[in-house]
Amino acid sequence: MGFADLTDLVFPWDTLVPLADRARAHPDGIVDLSVGTPVDPTPAVVQAALAAAADAHGYPTTHGSPALREAVVAWFERRRSVSGLDPAAVMPTIGSKELVGLLPSLLSLGPGDVVVHPEVAYPTYDVGARLAGATPLPAAGVDDWAGRSDVRLVWVNSPGNPSGTVLGVDALREIVDAARAIGAVVVSDECYAELAWTEPWASEGVPSILDARVNGGSHEGLLAAYSLSKQSNLAGYRAALVAGDLALVTRLVGLRKHLGMIVPAPVQAAMIAALADDAHVAAQREVYRRRREALVAALSATGLAIDGSEAGLYLWARSADDPGRSGWSIAAELAESGVLVAPGAFYGAAAERHVRVALTATDERIDQAAQRLGVR
Repeated sequence: MGFADLTDLVFPWDTLVPLADRARAHPDGIVDLSVGTPVDPTPAVVQAALAAAADAHGYPTTHGSPALREAVVAWFERRRSVSGLDPAAVMPTIGSKELVGLLPSLLSLGPGDVVVHPEVAYPTYDVGARLAGATPLPAAGVDDWAGRSDVRLVWVNSPGNPSGTVLGVDALREIVDAARAIGAVVVSDECYAELAWTEPWASEGVPSILDARVNGGSHEGLLAAYSLSKQSNLAGYRAALVAGDLALVTRLVGLRKHLGMIVPAPVQAAMIAALADDAHVAAQREVYRRRREALVAALSATGLAIDGSEAGLYLWARSADDPGRSGWSIAAELAESGVLVAPGAFYGAAAERHVRVALTATDERIDQAAQRLGVR
């Protein structure tokens, strides 16, 4: 029996230890902007729902409770301009990262199959393909894979991590049309969709792969993945979902029943509360907006330019004056000021000149970073 060759697999953030040690040596401590873990409180309405469902003596349903699936449908219609979503075509997941990592395997992909993902992307897309024995293909655009019969799965990430780039309706439609022409599944990772900063996305909202303007009114061959970690500070709950093609979701539910991949009942109850309450999302977005403005000014003062970053929890920065400067060099310089960021090389060869700077630090730490970089 053969196994996927993952001998070269290294978790990128493990390589940050020397820079983290340097940043911690700063007299006023480290400002860690290298990861996107929320630092603000989980909303009270969500905590209350979790506590109220604490008497969870029976097994929860893998498919998700009917109330949760209806809440997801209502949220997609209210917040994402998606109509006609079948509640049966919704399923909760244990965070969205496990879905990204395991979906190629759950779809029975393997040797000879190609999994397309963005050229600049979170590494789990690549790892998930390799774990299944399939071949990952970083792609800058549709022309890199259109017409290939070996492409079985196409990952979309909009808003993108790390770059914050948003794909509009026309760009998404082009992907869907090209994938359908070769019989490939399209899965759109949309977990930053509620955190849009620039126009037109801040006013119109970030388009979903399930929007009829994108798919012609059919969800066939399409899945949207979404996480409540970012919008609702629920990273510790591992609360996420996938929705779209009924046949695909039915397959996933059946397999996950065998594997025991079930979202706990109290977490499902908390998800219902989070999806129904837009107020806490709006409030959290304003917190991030203030932090983002402070960091944009601070990074600009150090000679960095911001690319993309139209939505999401990160700033995608590079040297404004030296186009050849590496992200590692920028990260090392920032570490001398006690500010830790992620080098772009973590996200693929095309990202080596950038750094990713997270907005997920407390107001006090963000202000510290701004002061050290000469803004305040």
